[in-house]
Amino acid sequence: MPHSIDAAFTALPLRALADAALARARALGADHADFRFERVRSASWRLRDAKPAGSSDGTDLGYAVRVVHGGSWGFASGVDLTMDAAARVAGQAVAMAKLSAKVIKAAGSDERVELAAEPVHSEKTWISSYEIDPFQVPDEEKTALLADWSARLLAADGVAHVDASLMTVLENKFYADTAGTVTTQQRVRLHPQLTAVAVDETTGEFDSMRTIAPPVGRGWEYLTGTGWDWNSELEQIPGLLAEKMRAPSVEAGTYDLVVDPSNLWLTIHESIGHATELDRALGYEAAYAGTSFATFDQLGKLAYGSSVMNVTGDRTAEHGLSTIGYDDEGVAAQTWDLVKDGTLVGYQLDRRIAKLTGFERSNGCAFADSPEHVPVQRMANVSLQPDPGGLSTEDLIGGVERGIYVVGDRSWSIDMQRYNFQFTGQRFFRIENGQLAGQLRDVAYQATTTDFWGSMEKVGGPSTYVLGGAFNCGKAQPGQVAAVSHGCPSALFRGVNILNTTQEAGR
Repeated sequence: MPHSIDAAFTALPLRALADAALARARALGADHADFRFERVRSASWRLRDAKPAGSSDGTDLGYAVRVVHGGSWGFASGVDLTMDAAARVAGQAVAMAKLSAKVIKAAGSDERVELAAEPVHSEKTWISSYEIDPFQVPDEEKTALLADWSARLLAADGVAHVDASLMTVLENKFYADTAGTVTTQQRVRLHPQLTAVAVDETTGEFDSMRTIAPPVGRGWEYLTGTGWDWNSELEQIPGLLAEKMRAPSVEAGTYDLVVDPSNLWLTIHESIGHATELDRALGYEAAYAGTSFATFDQLGKLAYGSSVMNVTGDRTAEHGLSTIGYDDEGVAAQTWDLVKDGTLVGYQLDRRIAKLTGFERSNGCAFADSPEHVPVQRMANVSLQPDPGGLSTEDLIGGVERGIYVVGDRSWSIDMQRYNFQFTGQRFFRIENGQLAGQLRDVAYQATTTDFWGSMEKVGGPSTYVLGGAFNCGKAQPGQVAAVSHGCPSALFRGVNILNTTQEAGR
């Protein structure tokens, strides 16, 4: 049954507050004004060895007014749900724009804020794709499921401890602007995770293995059978962890790699997702992830990877964590090319950056993580596309004589231009003559972004494609956090440098 916007949200005086704020901004001479009301409910549960270890449940509620006045940004937010307060917040936003204009002029800059045009989207409603709102499921049921899964892992030989967690978010947004766009949206997302720990009581050595099920824009049904085979994964983890404890340390050198989507999504995030944020490439943004080697003068020229590399930005993917109907500037969700046949052909844009760089329209990448924060350019679901006639993961492995199959993400390191990096993982399997030949430990793959993606010889078919992602992508000052997904197939890379992490740590 299709969902509707939560009645408790629509019962708030959304339109009246917006009308009061936008009318005041117009009266004060704003060239543009937008009003955004948000209610974001976030809850989490944590278990240690099948026993509750903590929980939280909180709601962030309020509204913000953003204006362009005299060529400068102004922003203010509030929580008082009266028309006078909304008008007052709009006045504060205009005052901030006037102050910003003085500061910019004093600094010797004549740059003016202008926004790319966007069609008016009047009275639009959008709800993400899910079946069961997790906030309608009793907390006792959530805890009981995590406890049951934990107990199943603890009952296996070799598992000493189990950590389990579940994070859930219900996000509502109402947006209106002086052009006439009015949108109301509702998104649900969740992230379940279990980690099993093994300890060698003789040596004191220990290691862990985590589930590779990704966070998703789904509901409670994700944990009860739709979208992931939890029984299969839980059954496999103890044996895989025991094998990992006995596995030999990798010999550093050059190997062919088959990288599973459960690992490759993070490499995409760090080396493509952040690098193709145009505000970074222009030098307007450097917080958390630095700037970008993929500078604007290289658009249409940069050989980002091999000819089998096709990457899209996507705000429409079903169950994507960055999937929306409309962004926080009233721009409709879109899908577009970032890398085509290995060449850089696009960026992620908001309305200001689009206008500044000559694009006709934003591709809908403005987002604020709370009503207290101004929208900034944020990452879409950036995804590597499969080969429609591509191979299975098993067949990709079958084409490798000496290599490593990489599964699951763990740690990473990348420089401030998103160029030099190294990544580890949850599980590494030696490949000999096209067959898996046991696990390895202490593995990290290292490369530059263009060398790594240039070494990609084959991408798997649609059957290997998985939408991975994270809840915690950071950006901006003050810091904001956003959830984002990255889809990809399994992929084959030739001649990648492999480090032994224990040897590197000892240097």
